[in-house]
Amino acid sequence: MPPTPRTLGRALVSLAAVVLLAVLGWAAPASADHVLPPGIPSTSAAQSQLNSLTVAPKGPQSGYDRSLFPHWVDVQGNCSARQVVLLRDGHDVVTDSRCQPTSGSWWSSFDSTWVYDEPSQISVDHMVPLSEAWKTGARYWSTSQRRDFANDVDSPQLWLATPSSNSSKGDDDPSEWMPPNTAVHCDYVKAWVNVKYRYDLTVTHAERSAIQSTIDDRC
Repeated sequence: MPPTPRTLGRALVSLAAVVLLAVLGWAAPASADHVLPPGIPSTSAAQSQLNSLTVAPKGPQSGYDRSLFPHWVDVQGNCSARQVVLLRDGHDVVTDSRCQPTSGSWWSSFDSTWVYDEPSQISVDHMVPLSEAWKTGARYWSTSQRRDFANDVDSPQLWLATPSSNSSKGDDDPSEWMPPNTAVHCDYVKAWVNVKYRYDLTVTHAERSAIQSTIDDRC
C-alpha cells in the first residue's frame, strides 16, 4: 500500500529531525519539561508565609563551618541526598549499583541551561545557603537539625544548578542575587520563603523587601 500524504509527512518530519541530529549535533531532551523541586507554595501561601517571618539583622558568621551541616548523607536506602535530587529532577537518569547517576539530562533553572550525560557538571544547590541559615537561626540548632536541613529532599531546599550559577549565587539572599533566568524569579523567591518558613529562619528588611517586590512584579 503506498504511503498516505499524512504518513509521508510524518516520515519527512522524522527525516528532518535525524538530519538536525547528524548535522548540528543538537537534540532536545527526551522530555523537555523543566522540573523544579517539590513543595514550592502558591503565591498566596508564600505571601502569608513571608508575612509571618521574623525580620531581624543577620547574626555573625563566626563559628560557621560547612561540616556543622553534614550533607549528602544517605536519605533513601543507599542513595545520598544529592543522588536523590539528580534522580528526582533529571530526565532519563541511569544509575549504577551505588545509586550514582551515570547518564541523563538535567536542567539548571537559574540560567536555563541543560547538562547532558555529565552528572559531575551539575550541582545541587541549597536554596537557602548553609551559611545564610547559620546567620539567621541555624547556629542555635543541633547537628541533627542542621543535617536534616542540608539534606531535605522533600521541600524546595535543593535545586539543580550549573556550577557557574551556583558559584555566582554564593551565600547571597534575594536582595543580593537573583538568577539570570528571570522566568524562574517567582518560583525562586517562593521557594526561598518556604524554606525560611519551614525552618523558622529570620529575614532582613532588605531581603524581605526584595522578595515582596519580586512577588508583586513576577508572580
